Amino acid sequence: MFIPTGDPTVDHYIEKGYGTVRGMSSQFAASIGAALLQRQAELGLSGHFAEIGTFEGRFFIAMALALQPGEKALGIDLFDWPNDRVMDLLLGHCARHGVGPDRHVILKRDSRTMAPAELQQALGGGSVRFFHIDGEHGDEALTKDLALALPLMHPQGLICLDDMLHPAYPRLVDTVDRWLDANKDWQVLMIIDREDIVAAAKYVLCRRDAVSLYEDYLLQRFEKNVFILGGDFLDHIAVVLTPYPRLAEVD
Repeated sequence: MFIPTGDPTVDHYIEKGYGTVRGMSSQFAASIGAALLQRQAELGLSGHFAEIGTFEGRFFIAMALALQPGEKALGIDLFDWPNDRVMDLLLGHCARHGVGPDRHVILKRDSRTMAPAELQQALGGGSVRFFHIDGEHGDEALTKDLALALPLMHPQGLICLDDMLHPAYPRLVDTVDRWLDANKDWQVLMIIDREDIVAAAKYVLCRRDAVSLYEDYLLQRFEKNVFILGGDFLDHIAVVLTPYPRLAEVD
């Protein structure tokens, strides 16, 4: 499901180009991610976009196109699956869709072996305002990726976690719960629902004192996609956006 963001360059890519880049992220998630970057820009927040698990760049390109002048998109991946041509394909897709080398930094690395200072150096300094984590889907890897992201984050920045609530990775939410218990100033702001078994759900996290910057905006901007019950995390209710919001019909 494509939802226009109002940025013609971003919208053209998500609507027309997204499906030409192999990947498993949905148009729905890209529309919301780009809108969140727009919201940050409206608030005067500046910073980079970073992604672990870039693959051929489907989601990466959408976010890169939504950045402001001077901000960069950093992509980290081993680029070895399903073959060694993946990085070349990524660079070709970026060029074809208007994300030039002046706007991106690509690192062929294992994120689990990296330190935050390496990412900051690659970006030329500055903080990250949107960090998308879609790397190895195991407890150790996700824990390390979250530890890598945290020191780089803008105070009002967002961390987006892919493949949450996926039946193939049912224990990933346990990793997130432990991380949130250890970082009590963060919470789940929003759940972006799946479109199908491939295009899985995402959690979007932010610091608790930044929730008000995004919550009302999301509820109004995506009013037609709000699941009215929200996501019950016991100490708060997260926004849930879904392509086709509904409750079960009970006679």
